Amino acid sequence: MRQQGSLNKIEDSLQKQFEKLNLSWPPAAMYIRSFKYDRQLEIWVKNSLASPYQLFKTYKVCIQSGTMGPKRMEGDYQVPEGFYYINEFNPNSVYHLSLGLNYPNASDRILSDSIRPGSAIYIHGNCVSTGCIPIGDFQIEEVFVIASAVNAEGQEFIPVHVFPVRYNVKNSLGYLNKAIENNDYLQSFNANIRQVYDYFETKKQLPVIMVNKKGEYVLN
Repeated sequence: MRQQGSLNKIEDSLQKQFEKLNLSWPPAAMYIRSFKYDRQLEIWVKNSLASPYQLFKTYKVCIQSGTMGPKRMEGDYQVPEGFYYINEFNPNSVYHLSLGLNYPNASDRILSDSIRPGSAIYIHGNCVSTGCIPIGDFQIEEVFVIASAVNAEGQEFIPVHVFPVRYNVKNSLGYLNKAIENNDYLQSFNANIRQVYDYFETKKQLPVIMVNKKGEYVLN
């Protein structure tokens, strides 16, 4: 792996950070949650599979492309909104390091453009975006190392949930409500995905998320 020496140093630093927070290294599980308007990306981890998720760190998203609402076609510059998982580890990315999202997911394949829904959505380094989630080089090194560690321990599906805003932050929710006030579809879409946000906020566990024939998310 390129920059292996640097990543080894990052792992040493992460072990110390985890120990300071009374978190197990490597963690038993990892969950990534990102908020578009707030330009934040959170890393949540578990000490054991049965334990609740605990927040490890919140990273700043360097730049944001697009507007409120999900990605629906190639070239719309939208960051997806919805529920994904990491499906690619790229240590040789032109954006330093990158983690691929499985966009389009089952919902997107129903609701997005049938011919050109778009693809190649990543969490990556650097500070450019045409629909991705860039968090800078040092930050992606930490996220990449944590993801690699849990993947090596057996977590094949690292969930990544992307929301338009932090629904519990007044200014953020106000911005969203204003942006979608005349759009019935986006209002319905947000009511749908907010269920998962609220579930996690209450339980610090993730629900099982299914997709119905309409492309709507269903909590199981």
